[in-house]
Amino acid sequence: MRHASKPAHSKPNVLSRLRSSVLRALSVAPAAIALSACEQNTFVQPPPPKVEVAAPLQKNVTRYIDATGNTASVKSVDLVARVQGFLQSINYKDGTFVKEGTTLFTIEPETYKLKLDQAQAAEAGAQASLRQAETDYKRQVDLVEKQAVSQATLDSSTANRDNAQANLQQAQANTKIAQVNYGYTNVTAPFDGVVTAHLVSVGELVGVSSPTQLAQIVALDPIYVNFTISEQEVLKVRQEARRRGLTPEEIRKLPIEVALQNETGFPHKGTLDYVSPTLNQSTGTIAVRGVLKNPDRALLPGNFARVRVPFGEQQSALLVPDTALGADQAGRYVLVVNADNVVEQRKVTTGPLDGGLRVIETGLKPDEKVVIGGLLHAIPGQKIDAQAGKIESGAAASK
Repeated sequence: MRHASKPAHSKPNVLSRLRSSVLRALSVAPAAIALSACEQNTFVQPPPPKVEVAAPLQKNVTRYIDATGNTASVKSVDLVARVQGFLQSINYKDGTFVKEGTTLFTIEPETYKLKLDQAQAAEAGAQASLRQAETDYKRQVDLVEKQAVSQATLDSSTANRDNAQANLQQAQANTKIAQVNYGYTNVTAPFDGVVTAHLVSVGELVGVSSPTQLAQIVALDPIYVNFTISEQEVLKVRQEARRRGLTPEEIRKLPIEVALQNETGFPHKGTLDYVSPTLNQSTGTIAVRGVLKNPDRALLPGNFARVRVPFGEQQSALLVPDTALGADQAGRYVLVVNADNVVEQRKVTTGPLDGGLRVIETGLKPDEKVVIGGLLHAIPGQKIDAQAGKIESGAAASK
């Protein structure tokens, strides 16, 4: 039995069709890949960054002279033993506040009390002698008038009277000296103040060859603050004083504000008390002193202090947040946005801080838009999406 056979050309036809399909697929693949690559490399311009801008704040600003200084006591006295003797008692606690007249130390008063009694007794005897001499003198005057005694007797009586008067004056002086020395046995506070730790002990002999220091008393209310200002600042103050018609006496009464290192703002208020009449040529500064009330004794002599003195007011000053300022080798600058929303760098001259904002002296106009937020995205010469903000005194910029 004979099997039917397949046509001889069927196998080659299948291979031919397979090869044609592969060639078509290979011919289409590069075009698809190229088209896909073109679609992925298409560049889309990103939107400009959002940046907050605002016009500078305009307000009247008080101009200050800023300085650093140190506080000093208005009165400070060494308490000394002015008489010799053994220290009998210490009548205060170290470092306490005492009122004027308070007894602080007692130095063996008995001896000086006896000397005072002795001087007073001698004075009483001199007074009795003078009374007797006065009586004898008057009697001799009457007798001379009656020619009962000679003129020589009257002269002798007159001399005795004058001598008795001199002795009384000497006795009175000795009594006063004894009273003073007796008073020195009690060392009292010459004014209200704080007394330092005692430097001697009870039972110690003091005042032997020279006055012995016992302690020190320091007045704390009021208190001085000493500082210096530059020659340029002196000229500014004088110029402002002439403009306002202030006299030198009125300048010395200008208010001052003081703060310690750990204090914010300037909580302590006072007035100028002294301005040196000469300028220190070696430093180009002038010494100034202020005086402040210090009832709670928050300020101690020797404290480092920040001081500022108001000397005038600037009308319609321009202010921006201090964080909006940048600096380079040419100085300080701000970034502003023009009408096309393109960032520009503007050189400015800065003034003092006021309420957290920096005064701009020159380089900025009132109607310009200053970049106050998103500073990292504001690049000079590039366009931005300006977002309106507002600058407020004493606060950060906000929308």
